[in-house]
Amino acid sequence: MNILVTGAAGQLGRAVAKAAEGSGNRYFFCDAHMLDITDADALESFVTDKSIDVIVNCASYTAVDKAEDEPERADLVNHRAVASMAQIARTHEAVLIHISTDYVFDGMTGLAYADDAPVRPLNVYGHTKAAAEKAVVESGCRYIILRTSWLYGTEGNNFVKRIVEKSAENPVLKVICDQIGTPTFVDDLAGLICMIVEEDMLDREGIYNYSNEGVCSWYDFAHEICAQAGHLCDVIPCRTDEYPRKAARPHFSVMDKTRVKETFGVGIPHWKDSLTLCMNALCGKTE
Repeated sequence: MNILVTGAAGQLGRAVAKAAEGSGNRYFFCDAHMLDITDADALESFVTDKSIDVIVNCASYTAVDKAEDEPERADLVNHRAVASMAQIARTHEAVLIHISTDYVFDGMTGLAYADDAPVRPLNVYGHTKAAAEKAVVESGCRYIILRTSWLYGTEGNNFVKRIVEKSAENPVLKVICDQIGTPTFVDDLAGLICMIVEEDMLDREGIYNYSNEGVCSWYDFAHEICAQAGHLCDVIPCRTDEYPRKAARPHFSVMDKTRVKETFGVGIPHWKDSLTLCMNALCGKTE
């Protein structure tokens, strides 16, 4: 098979490239400079010329607060480009694997969100991602949508790397304690994506929630990061209203992963265990 992976320069795209090493399939890893997903003609030409069978869309506008000031740009990348991608996938009978987010939910239920729970995003970023999900489903293409949350890894800019850096330089950090969710190690998500492709599970269409197991607040997450890094930083909990941001965040965005585990036969690591793997790589530790 020929597989196009967009957003190849991002943390997920890089993780997919690592997970796909040694594959007998042919992968094309494209960043924004190589292939602009907002240019439908360029995308169509690429899919045609390379006889693409699977599109893995890791490209996304992820600056949640900045999206409040750039709604058109966020919508172009996160929604309209994906809608075009879905139409192109349908035309060429390709499968689209698209990455979405827990931010499509409003966080008001206090219960883990099922895959078919109603979406009620609170911010521009969430609205654009929810619109993309709808466009993919309605396009008539073959698709797998994977919703994830609190993504981090050894590459790119993410919460884990920021906390490691800040806790090494500051004796005290204040971190929000009233937003609850689940971190996701990018290598785990990339492993699932490649398993779906490599084991030809592409006919198992639908929307699936995927994060690591367990539940925590950003404060809990930061506290564990500091502990694993061996930094003697005092992590202090604070409320969301003490740390105002432009974009509202869901207070509870834990997702139920039952369907993805049953459909693809996967076990999902606990977030603390996956964090340990990431921290070992970041800090140069060995088992």
